[in-house]
Amino acid sequence: MKRLALVVFFFEVGVVLIFIPWSAFWDRNYFAQLVPSLQSTITNNFVRGAVSGLGIVNVVAGLTELVSVVFGPSPDRRPSLTPSGFAED
Repeated sequence: MKRLALVVFFFEVGVVLIFIPWSAFWDRNYFAQLVPSLQSTITNNFVRGAVSGLGIVNVVAGLTELVSVVFGPSPDRRPSLTPSGFAED
């Protein structure tokens, strides 16, 4: 259940980071209007693309975690912790 919550978190953060930099909210936020040099920095398309790239990384991490949850080993088939024959003296 915790891993599914992690998947949802990754997807949610990823989608927000992909779309918010290109919205009007990004241009008109309080901090950007307070500091003019910050406004010119965050409205730069390269910065917007970098933030969207972080969103894509989050979505891919969520997909990877989802695949490991769905296709990973079931909880009742955990690996045994018996020592291997290679460690014998």
